[in-house]
Amino acid sequence: MQTDLDPRNLIGRKAFDRNGAKIGTIDEIYLDDATGVPEWAAIRTGLFSRDAFVPLEPSELVEGTLRIPFERALIKDAPDFGVGRHLSPEQEIQLYHHYGLDIASPAPPPDRDFGRLAGTDEA
Repeated sequence: MQTDLDPRNLIGRKAFDRNGAKIGTIDEIYLDDATGVPEWAAIRTGLFSRDAFVPLEPSELVEGTLRIPFERALIKDAPDFGVGRHLSPEQEIQLYHHYGLDIASPAPPPDRDFGRLAGTDEA
């Protein structure tokens, strides 16, 4: 998905599954904590139903609608974390697993010399 897209422009757009079936309307967009890039969309799946979280990558914005490359049933069965709150890393992992997406492991911290070792005379 375009990462330079303003997330505010996604709210209110219609969302469709891989077969063109309407899922609902984008209710909220969730940004990655580290990068600020839009990562998840909460889709209102009906008048009296809940929001379903969908990944924005590998979804596409096509002719003003969000095309999600998953079946409607899988989307509607996504874990329900409620909207309006921050997604924890554990909740994101659950969503990645639900959609069968690979999770990029965070890079290991750099190996640095933070000072001299105790018991050595080197300055």
